[in-house]
Amino acid sequence: MAHFRITEAAELLGVSADTVRRWADSGRLNAHRDEHGHRLVDGVDLAGYVRRVGEETATEGRAASSARNRFRGLVTSVTKDSVMAQVEIQAGPHRLVSLMSREAVDELGLDVGSVAEAVIKSTNVIVELPRGSMPARG
Repeated sequence: MAHFRITEAAELLGVSADTVRRWADSGRLNAHRDEHGHRLVDGVDLAGYVRRVGEETATEGRAASSARNRFRGLVTSVTKDSVMAQVEIQAGPHRLVSLMSREAVDELGLDVGSVAEAVIKSTNVIVELPRGSMPARG
């Protein structure tokens, strides 16, 4: 089972280590100490926490949708020509790029500094492991 130090969990969640410590101290997120006194979060507990939070906020203030992948962020770039546009959104550590019609950009009023939500519906998703993190086989 994977275990994450507080700083690793914070990086995965896109929050500060202090926030994760507060969540652990309040019981909102399960954490335990290793033999050296460092706080660890089990991967299963972290996944459960993320799932609960996602389910709680999944439908707040939005219409029903089959799309499950949503990233709220800040528009960092808008490049338009006469027909098409490219919009970049920074959602935490994630940079998302969308190509759409210029008409859609204008109708949505997307400008640098706007808050927007990228909604992704995909039939092809590639999953990769970070370098050096191949699981043990056996």
